Amino acid sequence: MFNPNMLNKLKKMQKEMMKAQKELEESVFVGTSGGVVTIEVKGNKEVLSVKINPEAVDPEDVSLLEDMILAAMNDAMRQVEERTEEVMAPYTSGLPGMGGMF
Repeated sequence: MFNPNMLNKLKKMQKEMMKAQKELEESVFVGTSGGVVTIEVKGNKEVLSVKINPEAVDPEDVSLLEDMILAAMNDAMRQVEERTEEVMAPYTSGLPGMGGMF
């Protein structure tokens, strides 16, 4: 049986979810590693910038710098994932099969 109130609620929820997702995608997250590497990532996982403190770079130990870049990137991506789960939870928590969609 068709329920116009339910349809209106679903449309409103969809509109709110799309707004929340857009805001999330435009948010900027900053990952850091040891004060040496800073990486900025948008909520859509687009990397905006990588900054390296030149005073902390040891040309003899490039692998350490690579590890720090990796750690900063993982930190930023973890923040994106955590915030995505927080923002989308109200929209996906009661829907079967939607929990892992975002």
